[in-house]
Amino acid sequence: MNKKLQPEIVFENEEFVVLNKPAGLLSIPDRMGKEMSLKTLLQERYDQVFTVHRLDRDTSGLIVFAKDESTHKLLSQQFEDRSTQKIYAGFVLGNVSPASGQIDAAIAEHPGKKGMMMVHKKGKPSFTEYKVLEDFGAYSWTQFKILTGRTHQIRVHMQSIGHPIACDPLYGDGKPVYISAIKKNYKLSKSLDEETPMLNRLALHAWKLEFSDASGDVHSFEAPLPKDIKALLQQLRKWKRG
Repeated sequence: MNKKLQPEIVFENEEFVVLNKPAGLLSIPDRMGKEMSLKTLLQERYDQVFTVHRLDRDTSGLIVFAKDESTHKLLSQQFEDRSTQKIYAGFVLGNVSPASGQIDAAIAEHPGKKGMMMVHKKGKPSFTEYKVLEDFGAYSWTQFKILTGRTHQIRVHMQSIGHPIACDPLYGDGKPVYISAIKKNYKLSKSLDEETPMLNRLALHAWKLEFSDASGDVHSFEAPLPKDIKALLQQLRKWKRG
């Protein structure tokens, strides 16, 4: 297996396992079942695991799987009734105004495009809180707290206010982020034929996760930013300082 797609176990006990999923790895098997998924890897290790929630393939970060049916029921209920804390971080295109707010917009499946979602009044109620942490003009480093767990929720909601997630091929322009677009007078190294993108995947990371176990104890986790997102953030900060 590609080392870049190797998940990291953040915490585990007899009831559940929390992992830091790399971008590019499916959370659960797709309908074709041909590609490796995080759940398949876990089943090889534990025999039996239960899906509590999912992350999009190109979203990195925290995800939890239950190891038994009662924990699965408990955690699924917490996700359902919004008592979990799910905080994401990512880059969106442009300068977001207002710099913080809540998006209350129902989400439904797109009738004409398979695998896509859209804002629609007849969809399921969906709520996202966002807050710009740092504004870089062309990109805004933003925190998202999702109060519901709809498919592609953050991606759809940010597109709906005109600021899609950077590098999003479904809801944005899908264009990679190049340092030449950030750095003035950028010169390509003579040893390179073409510039390598700084970021070439969905700029979204499941950053923090908090839930309670059967005893009522609260578990809080934070996944460090992956290298590609961290490197871009550092470059943007450098550029901003001038």
